[in-house]
Amino acid sequence: MNKVIHGAVRRDLARFATALAGLRAGDRPRAIRLATAWSYFYAELHHHHLGEHDIVWETLTVLGADPILLETFDAEHAALADALDAADRAFGVLAADPAAAAIAVARDSVAELHAVAEKHLLHEEAELEPFLAARHGAPELKAMGRRLAQRSPRKSADFLAWVQNGASPAEKAALRSEIPAPVVEILGRLGLRYRRIASVF
Repeated sequence: MNKVIHGAVRRDLARFATALAGLRAGDRPRAIRLATAWSYFYAELHHHHLGEHDIVWETLTVLGADPILLETFDAEHAALADALDAADRAFGVLAADPAAAAIAVARDSVAELHAVAEKHLLHEEAELEPFLAARHGAPELKAMGRRLAQRSPRKSADFLAWVQNGASPAEKAALRSEIPAPVVEILGRLGLRYRRIASVF
């Protein structure tokens, strides 16, 4: 599931970079739609990292993860949060007045966030995927998954629509290995709010 979410993060950052590169100065309606899409992305990434800090690290500690490694991840999360907040401010300015300077700042902020995020995602995947694979099926991991999945039906539907949007066959298969396929199919179709947001791309 972690890599499925990472895939969605990477796709969205690439989409924002492309959209901002093609945004014309003064096109406020499109700038507002991009800012709306950004707000959704911001909330998902923020939720993901809060969940890791509050739930995942606790479980990994019980399973024997290196505390120093988790501290390193938290430091990377702090750097990521700073870059995320900088981009969030840039999108706020962009939505209010999409002048050429505001577009440039938003574009640079997304590029910086992408670089910081990619460094962290690669590090996390390299360290955690072998660790989790060796403990696959552990009761603690199943309990962790249930805690992470505690969302309203509407938010769950949007989340499933988000992670499947543009996902590779391998990512979709991984998703269905963690969540029953009928649930993924039905809730994913109900993610209408996300699909309206994503149409800006």
